[in-house]
Parts: sequence; structure tokens; C-alpha cells
Amino acid sequence: MKRKVLLIYTGGTIGMEKDYETGSLRAFDFGNIFEKMPEMKLMECEVSVHPFAQPLDSSDMGPQEWKIIANYILENYDLYDGFLILHGTDTMSYTASALSFMLKGLNKPVILTGSQLPIGDLRTDAKENLLTSLYYASLYEDDEAVIQEVAIYFEYKLLRGNRTLKYSAEYFDAYASPNYPILGQSGVHLNIIKENLYRSKSPVQFHVDDHISEDILFWRIFPGMNLSHFKEVPKMKVLILQVFGSGTIFNNEKTQKTLQEVRDNGTEIVVVSQCISGGISFGKYENSNIFAKIGAISGKDITAESAITKAMHLLDNPNYAGSFAENFSRSLCGEITK
Repeated sequence: MKRKVLLIYTGGTIGMEKDYETGSLRAFDFGNIFEKMPEMKLMECEVSVHPFAQPLDSSDMGPQEWKIIANYILENYDLYDGFLILHGTDTMSYTASALSFMLKGLNKPVILTGSQLPIGDLRTDAKENLLTSLYYASLYEDDEAVIQEVAIYFEYKLLRGNRTLKYSAEYFDAYASPNYPILGQSGVHLNIIKENLYRSKSPVQFHVDDHISEDILFWRIFPGMNLSHFKEVPKMKVLILQVFGSGTIFNNEKTQKTLQEVRDNGTEIVVVSQCISGGISFGKYENSNIFAKIGAISGKDITAESAITKAMHLLDNPNYAGSFAENFSRSLCGEITK
């Protein structure tokens, strides 16, 4: 039996082709992808294509588009065995992270991929990314999906979506998962590392929780920064601070007073690291104790992209019992190391 995969094309470089007369990139009709890539017909799965009516640059992808994708998967969940989302690379990790929180009780593969060069380019990485992603999106054993989470496939590596970040705008190998090992790798053989795969412990039936709050602010701390600027910003419900190393910031009375005033206004403060690898550890250095004193939340080893989308999903979400801090501190779908 051939597995059925729904391919959702949102836009991005992968859906472009070069006009060799002008040298410019232009979008092509992704509904004609089988003409552009006839080898897709040789896949051991049936592929249906659903392109966005208006393909979007990934910089235009945001909460509304995340909801559209999540609910379209919900509408078609019982009709397909897997889902492949083609997406621009710049914000793919945000979308993958957001979907991982929104798709509850997921037991089918949702794979995102894209490319650094257009699918019509002679040297493109698009074809390999697309074809191998289809393989992973249709991979079943004993009538059970091997992948039951939101993942990104890019340049021979399958990664947990909410653990990824884009670290290169130049190389084909554009994504990293610095705090979690790869889920699979393609070479002569297409491998899966089963012990790294996520399995939900909750028996809930698949559904979508598309609650997203945009009342979030992300701020990167830098040496010499004037923290009084926080007072000039309209009241925010969650402030995510990206701080030094394992959780340090300038250790002075003014810093603590300013951050305490932010907390006293009812703002939750989440602390994440500027380091790509590793995470937050309150108390490791004296200059991190300030965050414990003001009741800040440790982001542990979460990525900035995942922290932002997780906060957006949890804030004022009536579907979660307990406080924002309690829910943010626990792993919802493998986004942090426990």
C-alpha cells in the first residue's frame, strides 16, 4: 500500500526558478511540480500538492500562517499518512517550533524543508531536500509512523524542529540542532536513530491548539546596555532576555532594581542564552543569581526561536492548567532537556 503525503507549499526559494535571460528569480506554479520533477512520480508514496494561493517569503510567515497550516493539517489529518511543508529558510525554525506546540497528540510525520538555491537552478539543493523529505514523511513500520513529531530535513540531516536554528545563509548545510542529536541522516542508506525520536506520553486524540499571543518581547543583552529603556516600552506580558553564557548579566543594584520593577508590573521574564550550544544555569556564577532573586524563568537549553513561539503559545492560553512559569519550565514536546 502506498502511503499518502500532503505537500503544503508556502513559498520560499525552493519554489523559484531562474530566468536565464534576465538572471532574475521568479516563482513558478508549484501545482506543476510533477512536470518540474518527474522523479516524484517514482516515489513509493502518493503525493498531493496544496500550494498557498499567494506564496510568501519566509519573512512574511507568522502566527496567522502558522494557524492556517495547523488547521489545514487538522482538516486533512485522517486522509494522509504524512505531511510535508515547503517553507522559506529564514523563519523555518520559528514555524517548526510553533507547529510542534500547536499540533497536540501528533502521531504522524510533519516535515519541513526548503532550499538555499531555487529548484530550477542547475546546482540546486532543492531536489534532494524535497525527495528525501517525502521519504521521511511516508516512513511507516508495522502500520505505525516512524516519525511522530514536527521535524526539519535539510542537507542530509533530519532534526527535531523545535531544537533547530538557521546558522548559515551561505552553505547548503544551513541548520543546526546544537542541544539535541539528529533524528536521522541520509547517505547511501536513509537512517533513523529511533532512540532520539519523540513519542508523546499523553494519550490525547490529535487536535490543534492554535492559541497564539503576540504580547511577547525579545531583547538581547549587550555590554553597556542601558536597561532603563525597558521602562520606555509599553507593558509587555512576557519579556525574553537573551543573556550572556549560562545566564549572567551586569551585577549591580540598578540592574536588579530595573528588572524587579518589570516583574512587579506583572511581566514574566524568561532567560535564554546567547550561546548556540549549552543553556541557562542559575547559580553557576554569581552574576546569574539576580534572576533567581526576581523570580525569572530559566529557559534551560531552549533555542531563541522555540522560546519565543512557546511563550506565544502558553501566554493566556486557557487550555493549560497551572502558571505560565510552571508550563514554560517543563518540556511540552521535547524542546528542552529535562
